[in-house]
Amino acid sequence: MLDVRGLKKVYEGSGRRVEAVRDLTFTVEAGELVCLVGPSGCGKTTLLRCVGGLLAPTSGEVLLEGRKVTGPPPGMAFVFQEYGRSLFPWMRVGANVELPLRQKKLSKRRRRELVTDALESVGLADAVSAYPWQLSGGMQQRVAIARALAHEPRVLLMDEPFAAVDAQTRADLEDLVRGLWRERGITVLFVTHDIDEAVYLGERVVVLSASPTVVREQLKIDLPPERDQLHTRVAPRFAELRTQVYEQIQAAKRGTPRQPVPADTPDPLR
Repeated sequence: MLDVRGLKKVYEGSGRRVEAVRDLTFTVEAGELVCLVGPSGCGKTTLLRCVGGLLAPTSGEVLLEGRKVTGPPPGMAFVFQEYGRSLFPWMRVGANVELPLRQKKLSKRRRRELVTDALESVGLADAVSAYPWQLSGGMQQRVAIARALAHEPRVLLMDEPFAAVDAQTRADLEDLVRGLWRERGITVLFVTHDIDEAVYLGERVVVLSASPTVVREQLKIDLPPERDQLHTRVAPRFAELRTQVYEQIQAAKRGTPRQPVPADTPDPLR
């Protein structure tokens, strides 16, 4: 579904040159939920904005279903971290969710159906006439997710979407996203700085190096598909996977190269 090839992004201006991303290459299969983690400031958001066509890479390319991404593609939706800035406070919830649909050639009835379905999916069917400022932070982020779902994307990009909400709300939203992913079969690329969240949500975790960023490791998350906050997070395998990701991130911070695995030894990170 997504193919990132040799992606590089350099920021230049005011006499400074910052290489944020260097030679990033990885793929995301159709229907997969992949989490990206790495040290703070490693370029995760820059990467995601390049994947979504919001930033032009300095070199390399991103392919969506084999087609080069040169701007925001129609089959992709974005959920940002700052939900308060992505929703228009003077528009009611229903209008906020419907807004991107106005760019499509859809009847008013069909737009209304998509808005209703999306709000029902995130548990906010009764909030359609409310204003965003009348809702809690977690509910506002649900509205932002509903807006992305109403767009009927094949790929959903999520940039640390739960970083600004409390721990209980975050747990509820994690379960919401995983449930929507399983129900709708959307391909999800989820950026987070939270290691536990990455392991809990993902089918695969891509660990990035410190800036300038490359892919340091890719870890398959072999937890059961049915996950819950109470039992999954205390499972021994969850702790093992979390430790492996944490060790890789700490090594990335130190700039320690990953130790090669002998050819006759099974690689625990594969």
